[in-house]
Amino acid sequence: MTSTAAPTGTTTASGADGAAAGTSTLRPPEGGTAGPPGRRHQLDDWRPEDPVFWRETGARIARRNLIVSIASEHIGFSVWSLWSVMVLFLGPAYGIDPAGKFLLTAVPAALGSVLRLPYTLAVARFGGRNWTIVSALLLLLPAVPMAILIEPGVSYGTLMVLACLAGVGGGNFASSMANINLFYPQRLKGWALGLNAGGGNIGVAAVQLVGLAVLATAGAAHPRLVPAVYLPLIVLAALASARYMDNITGARNERGAMREAARDPHTWVMSVLYIGTFGSFIGFGFAFGQVLLVQFGDRFATPLDAAYLTFLGPLVGSLIRPVGGHLADRYGGARVTWATFAAMAAGAGLVYYASRERSLTLYLIGFIALFVLSGVGNGSTYKMIPAIFRARAARAVAAGELDPAAAQRRAWRLSGALIGIAGAVGAFGGVLVNIAFRQSFLAYSSADAAYVAFIVWYALCLVITWVVYLRPSHHRLPGV
Repeated sequence: MTSTAAPTGTTTASGADGAAAGTSTLRPPEGGTAGPPGRRHQLDDWRPEDPVFWRETGARIARRNLIVSIASEHIGFSVWSLWSVMVLFLGPAYGIDPAGKFLLTAVPAALGSVLRLPYTLAVARFGGRNWTIVSALLLLLPAVPMAILIEPGVSYGTLMVLACLAGVGGGNFASSMANINLFYPQRLKGWALGLNAGGGNIGVAAVQLVGLAVLATAGAAHPRLVPAVYLPLIVLAALASARYMDNITGARNERGAMREAARDPHTWVMSVLYIGTFGSFIGFGFAFGQVLLVQFGDRFATPLDAAYLTFLGPLVGSLIRPVGGHLADRYGGARVTWATFAAMAAGAGLVYYASRERSLTLYLIGFIALFVLSGVGNGSTYKMIPAIFRARAARAVAAGELDPAAAQRRAWRLSGALIGIAGAVGAFGGVLVNIAFRQSFLAYSSADAAYVAFIVWYALCLVITWVVYLRPSHHRLPGV
């Protein structure tokens, strides 16, 4: 099911920039006015596609909701990524080997990916404002006990439970995107959703900067200070959501959209590709600091020295994401995605070579390149999704199977559902990255086997992109 707004209507819009977790059917109520609703925090009359309404009323309200949404989602990403920092504090006193630490960074990614679909549906069920308040407060579930319990002597089982709870931050992205998708007109969705996604993704780098600040000031003996920093921020996010955000009356989940999309082969093709892009971004974001310490521990006297480097990759990967969408607009999403996977395979090859040669400089260059390329791929793969269904709609109209209005509505409906599914499956790629590192260290006492697995995966994604979307044939979808 996907999020829609207004119980009746035919004007449909879907998110275009890699970001929407649902489609939006928007239509003014019978006899609707041009002004905002009378009920506090409840938008009974919401018509962003109406130019007059948007200019006089809608833009201001949508901008206010977007700003608060970015802040809340940003904090959600930071909480989701907490364990990428916490493992740097878990020294010998905790008695955890590298394999155990990689498992601690894998479980938040797992729960976060599972929660993305229900969080998407919760926006229409409970209201965007209401669910943003709830989802912000849920971040206290991992942050409070982490700020109390993490110290030498804590059991590994307790750490696993706390790491799993951090996964609630991963669901915030999906609900935030589904909500903001409802607020903006079609022509501005890419811009608004790109800002929302980028602001959230930067939370991965932000929490690592917080960890760096704690290491630099209080030292590695005080890991509880990192989650403690976020406790007031979480409360402020919930309060800001309650004060400044709104619900859109009539938002609903379209029945059957997820089920129909799940039967479409393109849903699973794009999900595989998104594992390669976003899965790589979030997986490397969680694992980079730990891998750096294990691979080049002799180069870093303290975790602080490694922490100076860990935030760079997630930061540039987040900032570069809109570039992928822009390149896809200009050259085609499939071409950019294909080129991205080719470059990612080369980047993983450089990391493998640097690891074997013990070259920290080449290693950093290769890993930062992977972050940059995964950010570009995040934008280009999501740009492919609406293009796929637009091309299929045009083909159905040309064949006389559907009238243009019905074909367009079906394209928007399925593209929104596919985005929701691909977002959830892609996030699970973060689990696979950390499990690959864990198994590589268990079996070979190095990460080299994981790098080889990444090269093979990117090569597979490259081949899939070519065969399905670029190879000349009568089945090829134009414009993808």
